[in-house]
Amino acid sequence: MPGLGAAKRIRGADTLQGVNWMPGIVLVGAQWGDEGKGKITDLIADDFDYVVRFQGGNNAGHTVIHGDRTLKLHLIPSGIMYPNITPVIGNGCVIDPKVLLQEMDGLEQDGLSTRKLLISSNAHLIMPYHRDLDQASEHRLGSLEIGTTRRGIGPAYMDKASRMGIRVQDLTDEGIFRKKIEAALHEKNDILEKVYGLPTYTVEQIADEYLVYGERIKPHIEDTSLTINKALDADQWVLFEGAQGTLLDLDHGTYPFVTSSSPIAGGACTGVGVGPRRIDRVLGIAKAYITRVGSGPFPTELGDAIGRRLIEVGHEYGTTTGRERRAGWYDALIVRYAVRVSGITDLILTKLDVLSALETIKVCVAYEYEGRRYTELPDHQSVFHHAKPVYEEIPGWNADITGCRNIEELPREARDYISMIEDLADVPVAMIAVGPSREQTIMRRWQPR
Repeated sequence: MPGLGAAKRIRGADTLQGVNWMPGIVLVGAQWGDEGKGKITDLIADDFDYVVRFQGGNNAGHTVIHGDRTLKLHLIPSGIMYPNITPVIGNGCVIDPKVLLQEMDGLEQDGLSTRKLLISSNAHLIMPYHRDLDQASEHRLGSLEIGTTRRGIGPAYMDKASRMGIRVQDLTDEGIFRKKIEAALHEKNDILEKVYGLPTYTVEQIADEYLVYGERIKPHIEDTSLTINKALDADQWVLFEGAQGTLLDLDHGTYPFVTSSSPIAGGACTGVGVGPRRIDRVLGIAKAYITRVGSGPFPTELGDAIGRRLIEVGHEYGTTTGRERRAGWYDALIVRYAVRVSGITDLILTKLDVLSALETIKVCVAYEYEGRRYTELPDHQSVFHHAKPVYEEIPGWNADITGCRNIEELPREARDYISMIEDLADVPVAMIAVGPSREQTIMRRWQPR
């Protein structure tokens, strides 16, 4: 097993110490989501001027533990904890205004101001019929369901792609808003009634509800692409916060068991309106094991007592839906794939403490299918669906690591595990979370502002 010195051979490792950080940094999930992005965003957000959500909707859930507070965020960026941060919801997001306002009200009641929140005028709205269609479609699929959160995210993105979506800016013009609803209902009411046997909507029903939301949201609406580009021009620091994870990307994930947007780093450019040269580094978040929620293939899934232990000790239940996550051993092929498609420069390893007390730990280093060995993620779904994991087994550390605050305090076996992950990903591990609170993080290769 290579020692920590091996990390110096890893791509980019020699540039991390004392690096001159640039203003634009993207944070993405390197697995199937739920990797702990909310905690890491909260941990480093104080170094930034803006934290920007660039895709997804309230199908994402970030749990942030800050002192004695536990926040469960769905739409608002995790940097909301800091008064010096300007949180931004970018144009790549879809917004349920009712959910957004409920989240804002909850934060205000908890003593956290949402006054500085900015919302892109070009972000699309989730309408009531989107939620109905999402639920009805999943119900109709039965055992073939994709496993969506049934919150209308997919249908909203479908309308965006078919050029019949309704945007945040439309809330500020009642005439345009009513015309767009009327045009949409010509199609949606037919589908609701004739295909699914569901109640239909009138223009007045939707307009009376949503125009009230619009009055409250109006002070926050802005051309956020212009705002963020001006901030970067002024050398202000911007953190682009992704939701979900690489394997849920619409183009690069385990299709069709994916989300409807692009959670990889490239999604930050289109989802905010900045050029790729604005992005200096990409932080990829990965659990020390792996989970996924909902349907779809999962080569290293554990259906035994160890899998149950990972779920229970890791509290693997969805922030948004409460659904139990599926758990399995760390899959190096998936993280290496995420490094490739997002250009990840630094890994952040979370929930290392959940593996404590295991006698041995397995790492998937390859797949086998019909006599062939794969060391990269297969490009055909049939191979991935039926692939058998090839494991390397290493000793566990059988020790409480939640109090460790630097790499040297970790047991040798834990350090070897980190080194193995670095070598397999060809990317250095910059931070290691050894517990749920922000203080329980080893800041190994992160240079704060």
